[in-house]
Amino acid sequence: MDRIPITKKGYEVLKKELNNLKKIERPQNIKAIEEARAHGDLSENAEFDAAKDRQGFIEGRIGELTFKLANAEVIDPDKIPKGLAIFGSKVVLENIDTGEDMEYQLVGPDESDIEKGRISISSPLGKAIIGKKPGDELTLQAPGGRRNYELIKIL
Repeated sequence: MDRIPITKKGYEVLKKELNNLKKIERPQNIKAIEEARAHGDLSENAEFDAAKDRQGFIEGRIGELTFKLANAEVIDPDKIPKGLAIFGSKVVLENIDTGEDMEYQLVGPDESDIEKGRISISSPLGKAIIGKKPGDELTLQAPGGRRNYELIKIL
């Protein structure tokens, strides 16, 4: 099984979500199921159906988070070399066509948030950046057309 790269911060976020699901969401959902059962006929009980659906979501998410945390490889971005863009790197790209500079951090899929400048290493742009060094150009085929970037620096 391949390890799942994640930052310490991302790992803590997943752990917190798992803890919340186990200690708060699951018990609340169990109470909701019990209350809905007490209302009688389950065949026409929308509250019971909704609580059971929620239970399925909670249990599925607990399983998913448990798997991800068990297979996580926590990587400290501060301890990675700065010469090559790899997981955890913070990079500055220049859009060659517009001259606009953008700053991104390469993270795992569970941590990506484009509005916070965190892009997944499995995204098309993330894949194009991986392995590059300052001065390298990269071309990306985006839905809106071809985009050309230069990796200016690795922070």
